[in-house]
Amino acid sequence: MHVVIVGCGRVGIETTRELCKRGHTVAIIDRRAEAFEKLPPGFDAKTVVGTGFDRSVLEEAGIKEAGAFVAVTNGDNSNIVAARIAREHYHVPKVVARIYDPRRAEIYERLAIPTVASVRWSAAQIEFLLFHAREELKESFAGGELLRYAVTIPDHLVGRPIAGVEARGRISVVGVERGGGGFLPIEGATFQQGDVAHFVVVKEAMDQLDLLLQPAAE
Repeated sequence: MHVVIVGCGRVGIETTRELCKRGHTVAIIDRRAEAFEKLPPGFDAKTVVGTGFDRSVLEEAGIKEAGAFVAVTNGDNSNIVAARIAREHYHVPKVVARIYDPRRAEIYERLAIPTVASVRWSAAQIEFLLFHAREELKESFAGGELLRYAVTIPDHLVGRPIAGVEARGRISVVGVERGGGGFLPIEGATFQQGDVAHFVVVKEAMDQLDLLLQPAAE
């Protein structure tokens, strides 16, 4: 997948590194050419000097072929404008934007643009949103090594044991929302229609959980 990133700061650099390691192509945009000097060696990311809401700059970065777009500059206004252009004009399937001011979160919500807060685990959360869109990330802790997020249980898991989507030391269901209430799962508990499970997952186990949530092969 080709990903366009706007903002070559710490989060943009870390996201570029992780995406390149996954084998994706990346183009990163920044207004300052010197910002690219901080990119780690060995990662073949395309660099483009300009603003993230300039369409000629975006097209030079390959926005027309992009499967994802990430706006992580240090300005909320720039991020929201760039994200809207990517979503509404170029119809990029996955768009993520960073936000500093939580009071502006409602703007992003109306536009259906996932956001990440300006904290040290933003890069991990961006990666999560790009590749694990079914789930809603709630928080990250332990330096980004542990993630807590909510999953609406798919129909094929209704009536199945909650323990069936856990893995010792890697994936745990810490709570279940049901019918306006909630409970901590005990041995033998099963899922019901409409349940929302809250997981704590080791970062490296996200792909494993995806497999556990999929229907069994026939």
